[in-house]
Amino acid sequence: MSDTFSIPERIGRLKDLAYNFWWSWDPESRSLFEALDRVLWDRTQHNPVAILRDITPERLKEAEKDPDFLRHYDGVIKSFDYMLGLKDTWVKKTHPNLSDQTIAYFSAEFGLHNSLPIYSGGLGILAGDHCKEASEIGLPLIGIGFLYPQGYFHQRIQADGWQEATYRPLNVNRVAIEPVVFPSSGKRFIEIPVGHRTIRIAAWQVRVGRIRLFLMDTDIPENEPWDRELSARLYAGDEDLRIRQEIVLGIGGVRLLRALNIHPAVWHCNEGHTAFQMLERIREKVALGETFDSAAAEVRKKTVFTTHTPVPAGHDAFPPSLIEKYFSSYWPELGIDQSQFWALGQHKETWGEAFNMTVLALHLAEGKNAVSAQHGIVSRRMWQHLWPLSKEDDVPISSITNGIHVPTWISPELIRLYRRYIAPDWIERQDDPGLWQRVTDIPDQELWHTRQHMKRKLFNFIRERARTSWTQDRAEAAQLLAAGTLLNPEALTIGYARRFAGYKRATLIFRDLDRLKRIIGNQRRPVQIIFAGKAHPADDIGKHLLQEIYNLAKDAKMGGRIVFVENYEMHVAHYLVQGVDVWLNSPRSPLEASGTSGMKAALNGVPQLSIPDGWWPEAYNGSNGWAFGGDTSLSPDEMDAADVENLYDILENEVIPLYYMRDSDDIPRGWTALIKETIRSIVPTFSMRRAVKEYTEQLYAPAINGKKPASGQ
Repeated sequence: MSDTFSIPERIGRLKDLAYNFWWSWDPESRSLFEALDRVLWDRTQHNPVAILRDITPERLKEAEKDPDFLRHYDGVIKSFDYMLGLKDTWVKKTHPNLSDQTIAYFSAEFGLHNSLPIYSGGLGILAGDHCKEASEIGLPLIGIGFLYPQGYFHQRIQADGWQEATYRPLNVNRVAIEPVVFPSSGKRFIEIPVGHRTIRIAAWQVRVGRIRLFLMDTDIPENEPWDRELSARLYAGDEDLRIRQEIVLGIGGVRLLRALNIHPAVWHCNEGHTAFQMLERIREKVALGETFDSAAAEVRKKTVFTTHTPVPAGHDAFPPSLIEKYFSSYWPELGIDQSQFWALGQHKETWGEAFNMTVLALHLAEGKNAVSAQHGIVSRRMWQHLWPLSKEDDVPISSITNGIHVPTWISPELIRLYRRYIAPDWIERQDDPGLWQRVTDIPDQELWHTRQHMKRKLFNFIRERARTSWTQDRAEAAQLLAAGTLLNPEALTIGYARRFAGYKRATLIFRDLDRLKRIIGNQRRPVQIIFAGKAHPADDIGKHLLQEIYNLAKDAKMGGRIVFVENYEMHVAHYLVQGVDVWLNSPRSPLEASGTSGMKAALNGVPQLSIPDGWWPEAYNGSNGWAFGGDTSLSPDEMDAADVENLYDILENEVIPLYYMRDSDDIPRGWTALIKETIRSIVPTFSMRRAVKEYTEQLYAPAINGKKPASGQ
């Protein structure tokens, strides 16, 4: 990768800063790059590497001589160096024997920032937040994933509402990634067998605060054209491509670490996509003379597996023909035969016998967890047949509820407000529930005006995107209506943003269209709903749901009060979770494993209106939002009818009246009390800091210390 930077020496460490994703959650670093060039900051969607590529030498020379910029720069660099050198971390103080170990965290996707589009949704965002928090608390973690040179798809909604998926090649010179040279060979790649062929894998290093992430890439000249495409896209292609991707991720990931002379003490598999790494570690031990059973027992003790979905389609399963094709030469190296290998992942799917990656992981990991208490119950029921002699409650799958990385998702306005009224160091003490009692000290008027400012920022962002669509794509007038040009900053605004899958029921609120029109069309108390999200390119059901909503947004009878924001990703998500008034979540229970978007909204003072599924049963206290529906004894159609009836009732009788009940100063005192209780009760408990500490206490430390995992049930 050629280095075309030409930065004056006095501010030369801007490059160091740009190549560490710490800037993505440090407000002072972000404001430093914004001050360097505000136009480029917006044009690059907040990407410092792209800014340094595009900025003029004249502007850099001006910055070098600007006393205010230099003071800002020196302060940020001082904080940056302090962060990199910090030794007195939570891990060092509470688990000193962990601080010189390594935890390998394997995931098919990582959501760090929109400039690195190697994530599709919640799984990737969770992995990115996990890495960031590991850096914060001093957990010695290393991430392993894929670069995906074409990333996840870019969404464009056609005039008829049909989703169009396009892929844009990643320009590696404009992203905070660096090529890896393997010290053992001096080469840019390693080799692994995939079936009866050899594939070469290059790697890129990503710095995330104090930790590193390694991303594998097969798009190199040394590979055949069909192998170069192997890692091109996230979740693309047929079963054959997917199994090859997972071989590279799992087996290749282990060999990548060995080539870098990294020897983890704990191996964490984030979902079943990564489970082949367990087999590779067994193979290594068998090659040294151990039996399969002995090697598997050792690997099991050092392995953690997190399952993320109760939806059967979310668990990868492969037919016998593919297992034979790619592993017939591999299982002899494990010291087992075909039937023994098959038994490791054997599972009956709706379409027949298959090799299930989640089953493989459950067999070969000692520490196993779901991602909410409710998901733990569902997972133990779902997988009880693997432990036929155990009662459901005794199935060894614990739960650690997901959290969010607070500095990544908090709005700049609330950072300042929390510093003033909660504590100057509130971010360092974010998981202390006692600290958040001080949220009641925030004056109602100041809190309300701050929230209104955040809402206006969202609307400005949406309108500018509509303007761009008009000027660049020549969008039709109805499409501009759907894009949000008529949004009213005074109206109660509901946000719904997530992947468009059938079980998430994005269209539930439209079930009684006449009633919904009366709700949103009330002239005295108007309501508007902003939708965003992508359907998987192969999910026609999800695309039809998206199309239905988009066409309703184009309908003039809706009065511009239904909006669809295209191309949902992290940049858009920041504006949405910070700017709406209410966060809507309507999955069919009990199919929501956790959900974290509502946590992000709550951090920013946005109460949630949700089905009691995933994390919400743990969070809802009757005063920090609303719960509706969720009776799992009903048939799907009966559940939809009952849930939406309950949703309409709550909107009409509770949410809307509370929002529009104002005092003589035009302040909704009841609503601001709701905001405060949302923040007080949710932020400390559902932070990623709490979650990663629990992973450390319940799973990582026991694995390193040779003890049974702590129960999270």
